[in-house]
Parts: sequence; C-alpha cells; structure tokens
Amino acid sequence: MPYLADDAVLRQKIIKMKKKKINKENRNTTVARKPHHILSSVDELKADIAAFFDLNSEHSFRPYEVHDQFGVEDRKIKQLFNEILQELEETGRIIFNKDGTYSAGLAKTVETATTGRVDRINKSFAFVIIEGREDDIYVDADLLNGAWDGDIVQIQPLTKNLGNRSVKGDSGKKRTEGRVTEIVERKSGEIVGIIEVNPRFAVVQPDNKKLFDPIYLEPEAVQNAQTGDKVIVKVTAWPTRRSQAEGELIQVLGKAGTNDVEMHAILAEFGLPYQFPEMVEAEAQKIPNKIAKKEIAKRKDIRKVLTFTIDPVDAKDFDDALSIQYLDEGNIEVGVHIADVSHYVLPDTELEKEAYRRATSVYLVDRTVPMLPEKLSNNLCSLRPNEDRLAFSAIFELSPKGKILKEWFGRTVIHSDRRFSYEEAQQVLDSGEGDYPNELAALNKLAKVFRKERFKNGAINFETPEVRFKLDEQGKPLGIYQKERHDSHKLIEEFMLLANKRVAEFVYGLSKGEKKNTMVYRIHEAPDPDRLKTFATFVAKLGHKLEVEEENKIAKSMNSMLKEVEGKPEQNLIEQLAVRTMAKARYSVADLGHFGLAFKRYSHFTSPIRRYPDVMAHRLLQHYLDGGGSVDAEAYEAASKHSSDRERLASEAERASIKYKQVEFMSMMDKDKEWDGIITGVTEFGIFVEITETASEGLIRMTDLGDDYYELEKDNYRIVGQRTRKIYAFGDQVKVKIKETNLARRSMDLYLAGTTLSARSRNGSGLQESTRNREGSRSSKPRRSSSPEPKGRRRRR
Repeated sequence: MPYLADDAVLRQKIIKMKKKKINKENRNTTVARKPHHILSSVDELKADIAAFFDLNSEHSFRPYEVHDQFGVEDRKIKQLFNEILQELEETGRIIFNKDGTYSAGLAKTVETATTGRVDRINKSFAFVIIEGREDDIYVDADLLNGAWDGDIVQIQPLTKNLGNRSVKGDSGKKRTEGRVTEIVERKSGEIVGIIEVNPRFAVVQPDNKKLFDPIYLEPEAVQNAQTGDKVIVKVTAWPTRRSQAEGELIQVLGKAGTNDVEMHAILAEFGLPYQFPEMVEAEAQKIPNKIAKKEIAKRKDIRKVLTFTIDPVDAKDFDDALSIQYLDEGNIEVGVHIADVSHYVLPDTELEKEAYRRATSVYLVDRTVPMLPEKLSNNLCSLRPNEDRLAFSAIFELSPKGKILKEWFGRTVIHSDRRFSYEEAQQVLDSGEGDYPNELAALNKLAKVFRKERFKNGAINFETPEVRFKLDEQGKPLGIYQKERHDSHKLIEEFMLLANKRVAEFVYGLSKGEKKNTMVYRIHEAPDPDRLKTFATFVAKLGHKLEVEEENKIAKSMNSMLKEVEGKPEQNLIEQLAVRTMAKARYSVADLGHFGLAFKRYSHFTSPIRRYPDVMAHRLLQHYLDGGGSVDAEAYEAASKHSSDRERLASEAERASIKYKQVEFMSMMDKDKEWDGIITGVTEFGIFVEITETASEGLIRMTDLGDDYYELEKDNYRIVGQRTRKIYAFGDQVKVKIKETNLARRSMDLYLAGTTLSARSRNGSGLQESTRNREGSRSSKPRRSSSPEPKGRRRRR
C-alpha cells in the first residue's frame, strides 16, 4: 500500500504526534512505548498501532477512538492511520467487526503466558528471563505491571519483536516483546536504602541499582531514623500507576558510609543473614568438644600419618588437609581429608535447616559470614593443628607419574601436624628448607602432573585475578592489590580437584544395573556458540585469534590466547570476558560433566564447612558405601537448585563489597592524578574504563566528551566523532581523571585527562542517571556472566 509518508511535512507531523504525551485512561487502555531504534516513521507507527491492539485485547475500537488514543488531530495523519488499520486487518493482525470497530486478531500473541524472572536493566525497560528459553523477553517499564527486579512474573509475549533495534544491554539478537500479566512471587519485601526524613513523611531510596521506585513512610513509622541513615524497610503496598510504594521501617543499620553499616547493608540487600538464630547457636553449643572413643573405633585411624593444612594466612577455618607417606617401589600414598560436617549436622535439626537455608558461606572484603556457627566452622569442623579431628577422606596410592593405583573413601580420624599458610609453603618449595620440604616437593611434583594432564584433556586455564584490599581497623581501604597465585595454591587446588572428580566417578561406579546412583554434581556445560563467536569477535578487535568453529579446538585455542595476553594492558579485561562467555557452573543431579575442567564427572566434596552441596555429597557417598541403593533424585535436584541460587547471591554480594571498597578507595585519591585505563565497554551514553592499577571501573559520559558529538558504532565496539572522526574503541588505552564518586551507588564517573569539564559536568549533572543505567548496558560485552567462579578465599570450581 503506498503511504503518504513520503511527504516530508507529513513525516514531521508524525514525529511531533508521537512525541506528544498520551494520558488517555478513560477506557483503561495502554499505548505501547518502545526503545529508540532505526525504522521509518510509518513502519514504527504501524508496529505501535499493532501493539496497541495487543495490549488492549479486551477492547474494540472505532477508527476515531484509535485517533483519540494516539492524540491524532491532523487530517492527513488520520487518513494514514485508517490506511494502516486496513492493512493490519488484511494481514490478520486485527479484526474488523460488524459494528464497525477493530479488535486484536486471533493471532495477537506468539505464545501463551509463561513465568520468568525480571531483570531490570534500567528505568525504561527490563528483560524477563525464562528458564530453558534461549532469548529473554523485552518488557517496557510501562508494561511491567508493578513488577520489580528479581520478581517471578507471568509474562505474555506479543507478536512483534525488537528486530535489530539498538537496545542497551542487548547483544543485537532479535527479541520478543511482552507484558507482565501477573506477579507470581516477589523477590523480597525487605529493601535496603537511605532514608530522608521530612516533617510530614519520609522516603527511602533503595541502594539496589535495579530498583527505581522510592518507598514512602508515614511519620509515625520513622522511629529513631535520621536523614542519611541506612535502613531496612518492608514494603507494605507495592506501587501502581496511581500510587507510590509504601513501607514500614524494620531496622536502622546506622549512618550511611561507615564500614560495618555498609557491609551489613550489602548482606541485607541480597537477603543474606549475618546472625544465627538463637536456637541454632544453642544447638551447636550442646555438641561435645571431645570425640567419643566409640566414634574413633568406627573409623580408619590415620593420626600417625604425617598430615598438614595449607590455607590463607588469615584463614580461621581449615576444612581440608593432606597426608603423605612413602610406600614401596617409589609409590606415594596421599590422603585428602575433609572436615566431617555431616557427622555433626544431622537431618531435621536446627543446624541442618539453617545450613540449608544459607547454603554457602559469604566472603565480603572484610569478613566471612559462615554457613555454620563458629562452634563448628572455627572449632569442631576446623582441622586445626595438634588436635584430633573427624574427617571424611579420599586416600590414593599414586605412582611417581601420577597414576592412581588404588583408592579408598571413608570416614577417618586425623591429627594435623602443621598449619602452613600459602606463603610459608611456597617459601619451603622455593628454598627447600623448613618443615617437610621433601614431602611438599613430592606433592608439588604430582600436582604439576595432574595439571598438565588436565590441560592436555581440554581444561581451560582461567587465572582471573582476585582483588584484595589492605584495610585499617575501621575497614577503610589503604590499598588495593591483586592476589598472586603460586605453586602452593595450585598444589592444594589439584588435590582438591582430584578428590572431587574421583568421588563423583566412584559413586557412579557403585551403581547397580542401568539405574545410576543419584549424586550431586558440579556441572559446567559447553559455552553457547553464539556467545563464543561474539567473544571471538571481541578479541579479534584487539588483535587476538580464537578458534570457535570446532569444539575440540576451543580449549586449546582459548588457553593459547589467554597466555598470549599475559602481561598486556588488556589481560584483565580479556580474562574477565572469557569467564563471562562460559556457561555458569551450577549444582545438579544431572550427569553433564564439567567443560571448563574437562572432567566427565565432577562433584563438590572438599568444602562442607562452607558449601551445603558438599554436605549432601558426603551423605550420599556414605549411603552408597553402606550398600544403599539409589535415592530419589527430585529432592536433591531441588536442593541443588537452591544452593546454586544462594551461591549466585553470595557472589553478587561479594562483588558489591569489592565495588564499594574500590569506589571508597578512589574517592580518597587526588582528583588531579592521571590514571592509566583501558576501555571495557562502549554504549550510547558513554564509555566504561577500567583503571589498570586498581581494577576499578568508571564511566566517561558522552556529555564529558565535549570536543565533538560521538555516535555509537555497535558492530565495531566503538564511538566515532562526527566532526573530528576521533575514535574510542573497546580495548583502547586511555588516561583518565576522577570526576566524581558515588558511594551510595557504588559508582564512579571519569573524564579523559587533558580535557576540561564544562560547568554543567563539574556540577555532576546526570551522574545518578548514568550509574543507574550501568547494569547490562555495555554493548561490547555479553550480558550474562559465567563459569569457574571465585571461591571466596579459594576459587570455586
């Protein structure tokens, strides 16, 4: 159909009409709003009208009513609307009724309603993530129906999709649009934020960057809170189109900005407890400190075998130990001994319920929030030196070349002869002097054999740096450094990997018949091919090659590329992106293997003090050792999923605490100091830069690139000046200065060294808006993160 839109005047009228604010609510109708994209005005208008009928499928409309809903007054545009209605009717998108009205067509939706989790990208829109579905559903903020980030919702996909529009945080794929029809489950009714107290009311602005609605409190609900306090509020009335969210004050954490308050606020923000219920503490205190002789008699006694632990210098819990003794013909017996948590934490007890609820310990920058009370985590289940302890052990007879000749699994009693820190063990390895140099050297030699074999089989060498802080007594950061990994770290890691792998294989091997024993595995699936190709394109822009076409070559090519970037400015950036490209490791009873480690089967057995899945693995292993048959998998799968979810929250809290301390440290720096940085993201509203020295990331807003007007070239991961043709691209090295830090939002604004800020920029205009848009908005990065994850004080595999 030939439209009249070729008339330039008419096109301007369409644009003017679409900018006009629509407030028609007399028929409870909704007009769809969309993100900015490149379409002709008429095509965009056609999509809007189709969406209008989808979103108001319970109503029918006469042409003049459609004009009215869109605020159309011009005669030519009314004619255009009528032509579009006729075409939509001809294609079946809408139906022409006998009474002269139009209504949504029978094919108005592409799918039936389903449930998913809201991922609020910024103030304008969100994605709904549906388990098992490859693409996420885009939802305009007006169509969220009051849903907040993290809520489980029922989502109704619509016929139209986003095509190739430019959506912040999107990877360029086509995405379906939808609307939230029902909120199935709220993520949490308790919100952390900063309170502002006024004479007639108070308002709390959430700390969470993905929550944009303030929460109002009545004066009598304020209690003793003062403006600037960090508080926890419970939402009593969720926001609607006509009313704001309301709440009641649960707890005043204290003045915002103090270390303890901020760390407690982070825990509360992610729903993580920092105190144990009295019943749990009481139950723990009742456990005897002395090991009963009858319990020792049930176990393999290896107290006379040389045993030691190797842990961080500031560790308080020692959940694993190694024993070593020399055998005939040059063979070595190595024992991997793990605290026997399942002996103390029994089913149906308060300790068990709390351990399941937490599912993991949480490691913030200045503290550990344990899964188990101190009586267990730092005492009975800590393999402290010179004390008898109950353990669950995996004992291997190994040849000098690392071949497993025999293996044994079961409960033991051990006695640690020495506690090494990583640094002390490394010193012995380097010098050959000190306690047990021959034994440590023998273990290190075997560990290197295991490591070499893993990489030969296709394991990927993820050596992502861990950011650490030097803090004063008040928790203020005095310095930032990256934790170095030495042979002593890798030694322990390889023997823990060995035990985890062999326990999984042993349980599988005990299966009777075709039905395989239920086991809790740590699984890591192969990366999504599209994300892998996107990552390969990223690194190609930086001059590096990654083979992604043949799956059996991915690991070798990845390791080669990662080795190539060692010591280069882009090393940290590429390593982080490599991890994000991988699928995320999780717990499951599904026997799917571990791609990153190149293990056919893998479990988590070695840290039951801090991981609930390890407790389940211990119980299952003992059940099968006792001759038991396979157990029902459904309950263990549910517990595995719960543990994966809790681990995700703990990781997010850990990252939030690191980000807070980074911003706090940078806030104390000289504003005139120049920092070396590398561009880690390019977006419509600015470029993200990671400061190399502190691994701290900040945003340079477009408004602070004042020498030109820059446009985003998404496919080339760069912005280009229209007049100067100056280019800022992903991976470029730049020098920056600190413009402003925002501790409340854990964000930092930067500007390029050698440039001068405008008066508007110096006043910090737009800082909050830009930081709120931070999550998921980098066009140059995959939107989700991934794979072998940090282990608090050791890396989680």
